Amino acid sequence: MESLIGLLVGAPLLGAALLLVGGRRLDRVGHWLATALAATSFVLAAVLFSDLLDREGEERVLHEHLFSWVPVADLRADVAFQLDQLSMTFVLLITSVGTLIHLYSIGYMAHDERRRRFFAYLNLFLGAMLLLVLADNYLLLYVGWEGVGLASFLLIGFWQHKPSAATAAKKAFIVNRVGDIGLSIAILLMFTTFGTFAFEPVLDGATGASEATLTGIGLMLLLAACGKSAQVPLQSWLGDAMEGPTPVSALIHAATMVTAGVYLITRSGAIFDAAPDAQTVVVVVGAVTLLFGAIVGCAKDDIKKALAGSTMSQIGYMMLAAGLGPVGYVFAIMHLVTHGFFKAGLFLGAGSVMHAMNDEVDMRRYGGLRRHMPVTFVTFGLAYLAIIGFPYLSGFFSKDEIIYAGFAKGGTEGWILGGVMLLGAALTAYYMTRIMLMTFFGEKRWQPDAHGHEPHPHEAPLTMTIPMIVLAFGSVFAGFLFDSGEAFVHWLEPVTGLEHGDSPVGHGTVGLAATAVMVVGVAGAWFQYGRRPVPAVAPTGRLLTRAARRDLLQDDFNHAAFVTPGNYLTRGLVYLDHKLVDGLVNGTAASFGGLSGRLRRVQNGFARSYAVSMFGGAALLIAATLLMRAV
Repeated sequence: MESLIGLLVGAPLLGAALLLVGGRRLDRVGHWLATALAATSFVLAAVLFSDLLDREGEERVLHEHLFSWVPVADLRADVAFQLDQLSMTFVLLITSVGTLIHLYSIGYMAHDERRRRFFAYLNLFLGAMLLLVLADNYLLLYVGWEGVGLASFLLIGFWQHKPSAATAAKKAFIVNRVGDIGLSIAILLMFTTFGTFAFEPVLDGATGASEATLTGIGLMLLLAACGKSAQVPLQSWLGDAMEGPTPVSALIHAATMVTAGVYLITRSGAIFDAAPDAQTVVVVVGAVTLLFGAIVGCAKDDIKKALAGSTMSQIGYMMLAAGLGPVGYVFAIMHLVTHGFFKAGLFLGAGSVMHAMNDEVDMRRYGGLRRHMPVTFVTFGLAYLAIIGFPYLSGFFSKDEIIYAGFAKGGTEGWILGGVMLLGAALTAYYMTRIMLMTFFGEKRWQPDAHGHEPHPHEAPLTMTIPMIVLAFGSVFAGFLFDSGEAFVHWLEPVTGLEHGDSPVGHGTVGLAATAVMVVGVAGAWFQYGRRPVPAVAPTGRLLTRAARRDLLQDDFNHAAFVTPGNYLTRGLVYLDHKLVDGLVNGTAASFGGLSGRLRRVQNGFARSYAVSMFGGAALLIAATLLMRAV
């Protein structure tokens, strides 16, 4: 069975290579080839999952060693894979949702001239993400990490003829490189501390290392996670990433790139458990981002950017849970899986709406689409109910467990965390209800575009609706699978550990409180958008609303804190280069040039001048000699 792990990773990478080097001869079948190879990975994942279920205890960890990658003296890194309960969970999510997004893209990108290249990038993304979660050491994980960064750059900027898309791709790439510096430093610290990159000796040896060293490693890992998972302070790229095709948004925001940071923190749990200060910073980052993304999502009129704010907020829940240690690791992953289903469904539903509305993204130009797009309305609606925590849908189980784990932190800190997450739940219900009302309810508000073409809303083709239907089933029923006898908890516990904590409130109370704040959020949105017509132009709004529309001034802050000082620094260095460096070089050259010019005058070709020079030189020598004798 171990040999299947390499095939699992290799299938989409093979597809990427074939489609990139195969040329135009694959244009007609490239999309089907890429989808088939993604589905192959899913089938292999299902076979491996079945095999793991038949095993017990420690036998549920499979290793496959391909070759020694860097065997130099004490430096050794292997291309080897580790499949356990944690990586298996990610593999199933990545391959299942990834395959559905490939299928959806066949219809969505049907008329794009560069469709073969797009599917090559999708396969590359899938392969890199699988490499990331299956690597058995941090150095190989870093290769997958960078591969995901490259593929996301190519996909976000796929429509590079649009300046906004090209800029968004560069922004995502640069911001993620900042985070990647943290991962590279963490890996170097691991090697100097433990002498290896492999997970097992590093994590087993964490208890014997100094807390200061582990805190440094943990903070660097968190910096990397903030970049990939769009957490404060490296969150600014996520909204702009919506410039890519909608399937890219679903792939990045649901089951792949943004979940990589949560995987990294959870996989490195032993390091954070032994470094409580770093663990606290993880909790703070998650709590701040949870509210940050929710507030941004409340004010966006662009349907994809509103969902991007939602992603930021939901990943904040996961990061917060991961920062709680063994109390929250399992539930962070549980929410990650449920989020993969309903957020992918929401983005694909948004793409279906855009497909029917001539690529219009402004929800103020929608309205009443439920009558024209019943399948999209139902599937999007089920994903909406799941994300707001409607009772007994998938998000209800996973989010409530995280809120309960926050209260279980105990003391004042537990009450603060629980309160923050309940506030986030209310905001989630508000902005998601706002999206539903502005898109599918009320009267139609669409207008002819700049070319005079009025949209004619219609349902998407089967290649797009089938993935949406499948994801809707996941949004509804995944929670029951996870909650049934705590099967998911017992599945992950050998890898992540589990502590129940000591919560001052019971599960029932948390469930009632979460449902109550959900109702408040829904009611608030309905009073604002359901009872009155939606204006075609957003009102000016209060200060917080204006700030939220500008992503809570995150770009303004980055510009003021980094871009403007960087410009001044660059201008100063250019000035010093011109005036000091160039001045010194040019001045030295001018001095020698002037001196040579003056010396050249001595060589005038007249014998009398040379005779006078010789006479003068001889006189000076005689005078010097006489002076030395006199002294």
